[in-house]
Amino acid sequence: MTDVKKMVRIKELLDNAESALRVAQQLMADAMGMNEGDKVGASVYKEMAATMSAPAPSSSGTGKVIEGVFNGQGMVDKKGNSFPVPANYASKSKLIPGDVLKLTVTEEGRFLYKQIGPVERKTVVGPLVYNEGHYQVLGNGKAYNVLLASVTYFRAEVGDEITLIIPMGEESDWGAIEAVIPKFDELEKPAASAVVAEKKPRKKKEVNLEEELDI
Repeated sequence: MTDVKKMVRIKELLDNAESALRVAQQLMADAMGMNEGDKVGASVYKEMAATMSAPAPSSSGTGKVIEGVFNGQGMVDKKGNSFPVPANYASKSKLIPGDVLKLTVTEEGRFLYKQIGPVERKTVVGPLVYNEGHYQVLGNGKAYNVLLASVTYFRAEVGDEITLIIPMGEESDWGAIEAVIPKFDELEKPAASAVVAEKKPRKKKEVNLEEELDI
C-alpha cells in the first residue's frame, strides 16, 4: 500500500470515527430530550455507564435515519450538523455538491449512505493541477477542487485531461471526476502482451492559477 493510499485510508477511518461520535451525541440528546449543546450532569453519565453492560432492548426499527445535502466533502443536515462521507464512496458514486443523501445508522452501529436526490449535472473538461496542497481541475475559467480519493481511484496524474461533473444550476467550488481522457501517445503504445515498464508517479508540481486561467 502506497503512502498516499495509507493517508486516504487513515483519513477515512478518522472521518468515520468522528461521524460515529457525532451521531452518538445526537442520539443521546434526542433520547434525553435535550437541545444541542446542553451539558449532561455527572450523575446522568453514571447512570448511563451503569446500563451500558445491560442487554439493549429489542427494537423493530431499522435504525436512525438522517437526511442531508452533500457539500463536496461531507453531508450537512437541516440542523446544520456535518457528517463526513467516506471519500471512496463519494468518488465511486461521483457525488457533487447539492446531491441529497440519506444516512442510516443501523442497530449494529453501521453507517450506510445512499444518494436519494441527485442534482442536475453538466460536465467540463480541463487539466488536473496541484495547487497549495490540493488537487484541482481547471475548467470554465475557474479551479474546481476534487477529492484526493478520486485522483487515486482514477489513477490520474497532474497534467491529465479530466472530464469533471459539476452542478448545472449553481456555483460550486467542487466537482467529481467522471473520467481521465487518454493521451494520444498512450493510445499508440504497444499491445498489452508487450513488456511495458512500470509507470512511475510524477512529482507533484505547484501551479500558478492566474497563469493557467489567464487571469
